[in-house]
Amino acid sequence: MGHSVRDKQEAEEHDISRAISFHQNGDEIPSVYKVGLPPKRKLMSEFTSTVKETFFADNPFRHFKDQSKSKKLILGSQALFPILEWGRYYSLSKFKGDLIAGLTIASLCIPQDIGYAKLANLDPQYGLYSSFVPPLVYAFMGSSRDIAIGPVAVVSLILGTLLQNEVDPVHNAAEYRRLAFTATFFAGVTQAALGFLRLGFLIDFLSHAAIVGFMGGAAITIALQQLKGLLGVIKFTKKTDIISVMHSVWGNVHHGWNWQTVVLGSVFLAFLLLARYIGKKKKSLFWVSAIAPLISVILSTLFVYLTRVDKDGVQIVKKIRRGINPPSAHKIYFSGPNVAKGFKIGVIAGMIGLTEAIAIGRTFASMKDYHLDGNKEMLALGVMNLTGSLTSCYVATGSFSRSAVNYMAGCQTAVSNIVMSIVVLLTLEVITPLFYYTPNAILAAIIISAVLGLIDYEAALLIWKIDKLDFVACMGAFIGVVFSSVEIGLLIAISLSFAKILLHVTRPHTALLGNIPRTSIYRNIEQYPEATKVPGMLILRVDSAIYFSNSNYIRERILRWLSDETQELDRKGLPRIQFLVVDMSPVINIDTSGIHALEELHSSLQKRDIQLALANPGQHVIDKLHASKITDTIGPDNIFLTVAEAVQTFSPKATVEV
Repeated sequence: MGHSVRDKQEAEEHDISRAISFHQNGDEIPSVYKVGLPPKRKLMSEFTSTVKETFFADNPFRHFKDQSKSKKLILGSQALFPILEWGRYYSLSKFKGDLIAGLTIASLCIPQDIGYAKLANLDPQYGLYSSFVPPLVYAFMGSSRDIAIGPVAVVSLILGTLLQNEVDPVHNAAEYRRLAFTATFFAGVTQAALGFLRLGFLIDFLSHAAIVGFMGGAAITIALQQLKGLLGVIKFTKKTDIISVMHSVWGNVHHGWNWQTVVLGSVFLAFLLLARYIGKKKKSLFWVSAIAPLISVILSTLFVYLTRVDKDGVQIVKKIRRGINPPSAHKIYFSGPNVAKGFKIGVIAGMIGLTEAIAIGRTFASMKDYHLDGNKEMLALGVMNLTGSLTSCYVATGSFSRSAVNYMAGCQTAVSNIVMSIVVLLTLEVITPLFYYTPNAILAAIIISAVLGLIDYEAALLIWKIDKLDFVACMGAFIGVVFSSVEIGLLIAISLSFAKILLHVTRPHTALLGNIPRTSIYRNIEQYPEATKVPGMLILRVDSAIYFSNSNYIRERILRWLSDETQELDRKGLPRIQFLVVDMSPVINIDTSGIHALEELHSSLQKRDIQLALANPGQHVIDKLHASKITDTIGPDNIFLTVAEAVQTFSPKATVEV
C-alpha cells in the first residue's frame, strides 16, 4: 500500500516536471501552471494586515493569546520589566561576573563622567548623577545584557554645543542647567514615544556609512576641544570647527599655553594610549585600559596636591558637590519660549543617543546570540532619561567603550549597571572631595583617549570598497562635522542618507537578460557574458517596486533599452524585436502610477507592433493588475509563470516573422 502511494506521488511529480520543461528538440509544451491570483480580501482587512506588518511585525501580543487574566498580568509586567523574567533564574555564579564587570566599568566611568560633564558645559557632579539614576532604571527595563549606561562623549558634545548657542553657560549657569534638564526631558519623551508607538524603524534611515562619518568627525571635534584643557589655555573659542580651534590653539602658543599643564597632560595621555594599546593587543589584558583612567586621576591628583603646581597655573577641578542627585522637576521648562528650544535640542540629542545605544546593543546581542527588541530598548531609554531629567541628570545612553569593557569583564546581566550605580553613589557620598586637586589636563587626556575609538578608519575603507555612494555619505558627514559644526554634520548625514534612499527609489536598476546555454535560466548578460539574447525578443528585469516616484523612469528606461537594441539589430541586419518580456520577479509592489506606466508602455509597444508580456508577477502585483483590468489589456495569455515559458511560447512566432 505504501509503495503504491509513493509510486503515485512520483508519477505526478514526473508529469508536472515534464509539463513545465523543454524538449531537447525545441517542441513547445503547454504550461500546466498560470500565475496564481490570490483570493479576494476585504479592503479593510488588507489595510489592517499592512498596518500590523508595519508596526507589529514581531507581534508583541502573541504571548498574551489564550492566557488567563493573571497570566496576562505577569507576562505584561515581564514585558515592561525584563528583570522580572530573567531575575527568576539569577544565580551566584552570574552575580560574580556582574560584580567584577560592574566594578571595572565604574573605575572607567567615574573619571569619564567628570570630563563629559565639562564637555556638556555642566559642573562635574552632573556627569556622576547621570551614571547613578539612569543605569538603575535601565537595569529594570532594558533588554540588553551588555550595555553600560551613562553620559557619552558625542551626546555631551551635541548637548553642550546646542545649549550654549541658546544660553551662556558661564554667565547664566542656572538657566543653562534648566534648559539642559528640559532637553533631557524631551529626549526621554522622544525615545519613549518612538518605542511605545513602535516607530523604531525610523532610526534605520540614518545609514551606517553616515553614522561612521559622523562619529569619526565628532571624535576629532571632541579631541580638538580638549586641547584647551591639555594645553592649559584659558581663552578658547566656543566654535567647534577645526579651523577656529586650531587658530585659537596657535594664537595662544606664546602666552596662553602653560608648560606644566602641557607636560602633565602629555605624560598621562601617553600612558592612557599605551594602556589602550595593550588592552586592544591582548584581550585578556582589557582591564589595563579600563583602570588606566582612574589610576591617572589618582596619580595626577596626588602629584598636584604634593607639588601645588595649581599655583603655577595648572587648572584643577576644585569642588565637586557632595551628595546624591537633588530633584529637578521644578527646574524643567513647561511653558515659555525655552520649551521650544529644549524640545528641539532634546529631539536631536535623543535620536543620536538612540542610534548609538541600539547599534551597541545589537552588536553585543549578535555576539552572544540573543534577541534585542529595539522598541523595548527605546522605551527603556526614554523612561530612563525622563527619570533622569527629574533627578538632575542630563541625556544618558549606551557607551561603546564601557559596554566593550563590560562585555570583556564577563558581565552576565544588567546587574553590572546596578553595581556601577552603587559605586557611583558611594563616590558621590564619600569620595568627591578627593577630586578637588584633579587637573583638568588629565580629564582632557581621558576624553581624548576614549574618543579615539570612535574613529573607525577600517569601516571607512570597507565602505569605500563596497559602495562609493555610501563613502560619499560617510565623508560628507565627517567633513561637515570637522569643518563646520556638529549640527551641520548631522544635517549632512541625514540628508545624504535620505538622498541615497531617494536615488535608489527613483532610479531603480533594470537589467537585460539572456539565456544561460543548455538551461532554461535567464540572467543579466552583464553579470553572465555567456548568456545569449533570444532572437526576436527583448527580455528585461525591473529590480524594484514600481511606484509613482519611479514609474515614468522605468517606462522610459525600458523604451531606451528597446531603442538601443533595435538600432543594434538594424545595424547587424538581424530580425527585429517582436516581443518584450518584463521579468517582474523582483517587483514586490505596484501602485496606480505604476499601472498607468504599464498601460502607456503597452500602448507605445502596440504602435511599434511589439507584444508586451509579463513574467512571474508577485501576489500583490498580480492582484492589483487584475483589479485595474490591465491584464485584459495585455492579455491573460501574455502573463507567464516564468521567463522560460514566455520564451517557449513566443519563440516559434518570432522565428517565422522576420
